[in-house]
Amino acid sequence: MKYPNGLFFAAAMACFVFSCKQHTENILPSELRRNGDSIPAVNPYVSTDQSPMDMAWCPAGYPVEKMKGNDSLHLIARVIYSRPHKKGRQIFGEGPKSLCPYGKPWRLGANEATELDLLENVSIAGKNISKGMYIMYCIPQADHWTIVLNGDLYTWGLHINTSKDIFRTDLPVMQQSPALEDFTIAFTETPTGGELTMAWDQVKTVLPLTYVK
Repeated sequence: MKYPNGLFFAAAMACFVFSCKQHTENILPSELRRNGDSIPAVNPYVSTDQSPMDMAWCPAGYPVEKMKGNDSLHLIARVIYSRPHKKGRQIFGEGPKSLCPYGKPWRLGANEATELDLLENVSIAGKNISKGMYIMYCIPQADHWTIVLNGDLYTWGLHINTSKDIFRTDLPVMQQSPALEDFTIAFTETPTGGELTMAWDQVKTVLPLTYVK
């Protein structure tokens, strides 16, 4: 059957709309369809962690360079930690409403204790720290954080065994704006090593690491 140009266009559009409607009606609200396969919108095995695990590398570009095939890049250190969110809460301060009260140990993250892996010997605040694995926690104050390396591995960092403290140093607190929603640990390279920034809410502190040859 022949249609005038206008009628042919209208008929074609009607067929297209009808086809799309049939297709979308066959997709369940809880599913996405790709290449003929139904993919659940929700992971059926595990729920999303409210404080996801993350990793910081020194040098910071280590993962990208490895993916590019740069096998000559040398990994110095990495930090494995979980990233809690602010969610409108008071993070640092005095009193029971503070998530991380001044003067009390905090595991520098959530879930398991934060882990510092040193692949090379480094110097921190003038003290040589041997390569190896440590847990890292801090004692926050209004004007400084005390950063501690501890040998009590594979713990959740909720009850710190201070008898296994290996090293501690005080770092000044710096203000930052805007406030940071997610707690973040990140390395920045320097001519003599790297700086480990720890930041959350309106404050941050920086731990310098110097490579020891």
